[in-house]
Amino acid sequence: MALSLTESAANRVRSYLDKRGKGVGLRVGIKKTGCSGYAYVVDYADQVNDDDVVFEDQDIKLVIDKKSLDLIDGTEVDFVKHGLSETFKFRNPNVKGECGCGESFSV
Repeated sequence: MALSLTESAANRVRSYLDKRGKGVGLRVGIKKTGCSGYAYVVDYADQVNDDDVVFEDQDIKLVIDKKSLDLIDGTEVDFVKHGLSETFKFRNPNVKGECGCGESFSV
């Protein structure tokens, strides 16, 4: 499978990369943390490493390290605004549970 972006997320990444003036795409991964086990890590990718897998959606490169791919494969990344808050949201079909605060998940 792959990762995908909503139109809102693609527009956010595109505008931020243009504003930064550099970068190859969006880096998405996971780290062990939180009360449920894993948390998403999002950053702008300035390079593609040997252990990365690259997908492309809406002309945006999504860069994922191979260790994270099994846990987030099939995920849709969205960008949402609520009042003054802005954040990337994840619709991950592999998630079995989430913590109450929504910061971590289990598979």
